[in-house]
Amino acid sequence: MPKKAKEETEWVDTDVAPGAEKTVKKGKKDKKGKKSFFEELSTESKPEKVDEAAGKDNQTKQPQKKKERRKGKGVDAAEKDDEDVMLTLKKLSVQASDEEDEPGIIPSKGNKKMTGNIFAALSQGQSDDEQDLDEDDDKPATKKGKRKEAEQQLTVDENKDDNEEDGEGSDIMMSAEDVIAQQAKEGADDPFANLSKKEKKKKKKQMEYERQVASVRAQNALEGDFSVSQAEMSSRQAMLENASDIKLEKFSISAHGKELFVNADLLIVAGRRYGLVGPNGKGKTTLLKHIANRALSIPPNIDVLLCEQEVVADDTPAVQAVLKADTRRLKLLEEEKTLQARLEKGEDSVAQRLEKVYEELRVIGAAAAEAKARRILAGLSFTPEMQNRPTKRFSGGWRMRVSLARALFMEPTLLMLDEPTNHLDLNAVIWLNNYLQSWKKTLLIVSHDQSFLDDVCTDIIHLDNQKLYYYRGNYLTFKKMYVQKQKELQKQYDKQEKKLKELKAGGKSTKQAEKQTKEALTRKQQKGKKKGAQEEESQEATELLKRPKEYTVKFTFPNPPPLSPPILGLHSVDFGYEGQKPLFKNVDFGIDMDSRICIVGPNGVGKSTLLLLLTGKLNPIKGEMRKNHRLKVGFFNQQYADQLNMEETATEYLMRNFNLPYQDSRKCLGRFGLESHAHTIQISKLSGGQKARVVFSELACRQPDVLILDEPTNNLDIESIDALSEAINEYKGAVIIVSHDARLITETQCQLWVVEDCTVNQIEGDFDDYKREVLEALGETMVNKVNP
Repeated sequence: MPKKAKEETEWVDTDVAPGAEKTVKKGKKDKKGKKSFFEELSTESKPEKVDEAAGKDNQTKQPQKKKERRKGKGVDAAEKDDEDVMLTLKKLSVQASDEEDEPGIIPSKGNKKMTGNIFAALSQGQSDDEQDLDEDDDKPATKKGKRKEAEQQLTVDENKDDNEEDGEGSDIMMSAEDVIAQQAKEGADDPFANLSKKEKKKKKKQMEYERQVASVRAQNALEGDFSVSQAEMSSRQAMLENASDIKLEKFSISAHGKELFVNADLLIVAGRRYGLVGPNGKGKTTLLKHIANRALSIPPNIDVLLCEQEVVADDTPAVQAVLKADTRRLKLLEEEKTLQARLEKGEDSVAQRLEKVYEELRVIGAAAAEAKARRILAGLSFTPEMQNRPTKRFSGGWRMRVSLARALFMEPTLLMLDEPTNHLDLNAVIWLNNYLQSWKKTLLIVSHDQSFLDDVCTDIIHLDNQKLYYYRGNYLTFKKMYVQKQKELQKQYDKQEKKLKELKAGGKSTKQAEKQTKEALTRKQQKGKKKGAQEEESQEATELLKRPKEYTVKFTFPNPPPLSPPILGLHSVDFGYEGQKPLFKNVDFGIDMDSRICIVGPNGVGKSTLLLLLTGKLNPIKGEMRKNHRLKVGFFNQQYADQLNMEETATEYLMRNFNLPYQDSRKCLGRFGLESHAHTIQISKLSGGQKARVVFSELACRQPDVLILDEPTNNLDIESIDALSEAINEYKGAVIIVSHDARLITETQCQLWVVEDCTVNQIEGDFDDYKREVLEALGETMVNKVNP
């Protein structure tokens, strides 16, 4: 206590302006009597304090301005309250009162005993600025207690001015006139004039954050509820902005609050053909959309195209819709036409430009453009008549093919295809497979067709645990390497668990054992890395290895009892839809319990219609369908809405149709890979792949003697297609499939029957022979696959 009193005496002797004492007192309360930062600053700025003391007279000459700056505070009431404060503070002057003087802060404990004074008024709702003024009114009065009352009142007024100056965030002493001028200016320009420095800094940071968030949201407006972040480009990366390769480091993407990618790296080398694989719902399509929308930092010289929307339905013929995609060619042709017209009128000055236009058209191959467009459309199963048909006369699936033809015709630097085979028949898949094997530019494909990925891709990108992993080679090569990698991870995990167990047995707690194991894992990871890489890795906490998750799906169909043949057949059947050409004439077709048949042929020839005739859903115009009276048929329709009740949950659907107990129906759904949370969701809200699993569950519950499957792979991932192939091979009943998935056809060793010329005939030879026949009919040469 004596020490504090001594400090106060020294300040009085220096005859520092009372207004300056306010600045000295600003800072944290220090009970030990140590000088605060502001006290030390004040001792270094004595000349400024002297100048301010000299400016007191000027301040007293402006009472009207002071009243205005008090923002409506009553002067008479304030003076009366100030007299009470002076008397009380004189009694307390023996006590040190280093008060905390920050905007909007509650009075210190030493002043809480006062009643009927300014602090009582403050507690009843006065503004924070008024509180600051009155706190400072008390302090100089305490130190100058022996002065006359008039001098005390002058000190109060002067300190009010200085407090307002500090309320603006100023740490430097200024004259009253300067303070007034500065306040007027800052009040007009600075919306945060009444905030402290700390609050201003916090406010500015918040505004900058909101600005960045608004920018990201605007950039991703087309993506809905997505958020993206990406590490800043290094100077080296900025220099390589015009490179043909794409290299993105540590980007993250989340959708609807769910993290899809966390610190993932994307590396796409020009001229390579990549297959992006991973389980359904993990973000493959989302990544393609973010690349296409340039939400990620794609080099500006790389033109990117994602084929995802069907063409507009209008009067434009299909071939012209494809040709219009090349806007540069159209502009040059238009310019050529204009220049020729001017040349014919005698304007010889345009001849030089016309020569340049001819040269540009020759370089881009404009003369061969229509032939190229027709070749692509023919490969995608468009007949010559269909190529000239307006797009509005095509269904959605065929308009999607036109969109794919446009993408192939344009040949962008990076072409991205999301499930390109979904809308195609087997013949079109065979052509596209062959065509893309000769693709010279960069390709990024998401597909569930393993045979397609094996033939087309030179590299595989695997999406796993929110990161991207790269494998050189096709899908078959990746599969072998991935199995090996999983075995290695399992060994490392087992070793880690063994170490933890030993540490716990040695007396370590679980927390200590995990910490020690993490440290050993960190040292192992950093061993052999460069120093820079080590520093970067050290910023990220090393986590313990998790048990490798193996994504497995198992399909099973119960084996039927034996039935005497023939079990199902069509005899001398004619059929055609009303008002259209007949699809079948005099068809004879039959199966027995050992049959494995795949129906192939281009779209529109009647493959699905043949299946509907076999199931009895359509009646032939002539002839009849015969079947064993004990035969039970299981039919998978690619149009799920035709056989599912969309208003029920999957569990309720099985319970109602087969009188199953609740738990048994859930077991059946789980057996076909439907996640447990989806069992109790309304079927209409399930994804395409989840609905397909509900249909397969229903087929298994029916215990059919014959499986008739119409495009069963459309919404299944690769693992599920493998499981379906195995289930068909283990099944003892008859199987008839319509599918564009080459691997399903070859794995199940199906006999090929082709629908053509209004009948159904068995094909001699295997699937490769059929592929060769299809390509030869289109005038294409079969590419010999070379393993990259």
